[in-house]
Amino acid sequence: MNNFTTFPEYEYKRPDMDALNELIHTATTDIEKASSSKEALDILNKIHDAWSHLDTIKNICEIRNTLDTRDAFYEEEMNYLYESIPLAEISLQEFQKNVLKSPFLPALKDAYGYLYFERMEKLMKLVNEANVENTVEENKLVQKYHRAAASPVTDFHGESLNFYGLLKKMQDPDRDIRKEALAAWSNMYESISDELNDIYSKLIENRIRQAEVLGFKDYTEMMYLTMERFDYDRNDVASYREKIRSYIVPLVSDIFKEQQQALKIDHLYYYDESLTSLEGNATPHGTTEELLNFAQKMYRELSPKTGKFFDFCREHELFDLETRPGKQQGGYCTVLADMKAPFIFSNFNGTSADIDVLTHEAGHAFEVFTALRENVPVELAFSTSEVAEIHSMSMEYLTYPWMELFFGEKADQYRKDHLRDALKVIPYMACVDEFQHVVYEKHMTDSKERYALWHSLEEKYLPWRDYGENDFLAKGGFWMQKQHIFMCPFYYIDYSLASMGAFEYYLKSLDNREQAWKEYYGLCCAGGSKGYKELLKVGHLSDPFAEDTVKNIMEELKKLI
Repeated sequence: MNNFTTFPEYEYKRPDMDALNELIHTATTDIEKASSSKEALDILNKIHDAWSHLDTIKNICEIRNTLDTRDAFYEEEMNYLYESIPLAEISLQEFQKNVLKSPFLPALKDAYGYLYFERMEKLMKLVNEANVENTVEENKLVQKYHRAAASPVTDFHGESLNFYGLLKKMQDPDRDIRKEALAAWSNMYESISDELNDIYSKLIENRIRQAEVLGFKDYTEMMYLTMERFDYDRNDVASYREKIRSYIVPLVSDIFKEQQQALKIDHLYYYDESLTSLEGNATPHGTTEELLNFAQKMYRELSPKTGKFFDFCREHELFDLETRPGKQQGGYCTVLADMKAPFIFSNFNGTSADIDVLTHEAGHAFEVFTALRENVPVELAFSTSEVAEIHSMSMEYLTYPWMELFFGEKADQYRKDHLRDALKVIPYMACVDEFQHVVYEKHMTDSKERYALWHSLEEKYLPWRDYGENDFLAKGGFWMQKQHIFMCPFYYIDYSLASMGAFEYYLKSLDNREQAWKEYYGLCCAGGSKGYKELLKVGHLSDPFAEDTVKNIMEELKKLI
């Protein structure tokens, strides 16, 4: 194991998979022969630590691959890991079967928690040697998607811009520039649309094939298990989407009407949606280094725990924030288990979204940093996504009092726009979710059918959306800009479910900030050590699937906005 100094200095070394497999095979026999709970626990700890180390190495490789998708070395290493890890998972499954049969299982549950073993048993259905080839193919297709989506650049008024640079231009107070930026952004997607459509069609075929090999009714059932949605099913999600349609779509429609009036325009087009003021949106001031300094001050003042966390991240250089050619799109937080460290990846573009990263992804990072120090097993350090996004989104609201650091006199405008933006995006989340349910249900490998489906869902959930003269987007091309659809299927409605918890913490903070922080911190400490609905109780939060939760939260937010 490397000595941990800073992330850039961490030496990547290809893992010895033969040695790992041999270790697992030996442990499979040893756990069966164990004569005491201590001996059984020692064996489990040894395998747990070895697998955590493999996960660390894989994440190091994956981070560096996303930092530059053109780097041939890390692309080759990712291919090696894609091919070798599924085989190791087959060996690990045999070990896990003996763990679950061990007479010392009660003692192991005392050490690791019940959910660790419940996951172990339920997720076994996802591992099958007959599916290894499909898994490898899926990973390579996703990698191909990342390369395709990271490659386009265009000349825009003398600047060489990627997708993120154009998104910033779509917030320009000059309406002609916004319209031109949307056209350029759309043209870049259209230029790679054939390739993205081909990749997605192959992903659909591959994923449906995986579900068949593993014996699931369909791919949706497989993914609900993969995402550990143990407490709800697709019918609950469909009902929840209807709540979005009933209570949130009308509210967002009203927000856009007000925005249209504020912009003094006769009609709101898509290229107007991101601009909230004729004077321009609130944008952060300062270089990346200065923004990190502001964030460090903010987290030190928020609480001793968050101060310690952010100091640790800066000391060990656990960020890569600026956009550049070849860098993967998007933002994420991952974990380096060996170092009990998070890592934050982003693409700063000079808009308020940069600050959202320093709060949203830092919320993820703070949670995993905290849970690991509460001795939550690394497999459970991140909770399932509908709770994990509560950690991140709530941090966005709980840091509102420090926004003057980043926005100066425009801090109030940022807070106002941020809250509205959080509502605006929820109908889009429902759109993405239903799109994926239908695509996999109907085996929709025909690109024209996907365009038509997306267009119909925009009419259902985004009735204000108008792309004007842009034919590519008007026919339904907007779906392909959502990377979750390609790389982590069905992961998007989770943000909406989590929004309900985050809104609750925000509303609580207005009444009693100290109590809201206490409840939030308690949720972070638990990590993913309990099931979804149990964690809602730990965090003193309402169940979004309950009849009146969405309605009640929207009524409270409507009073504020």
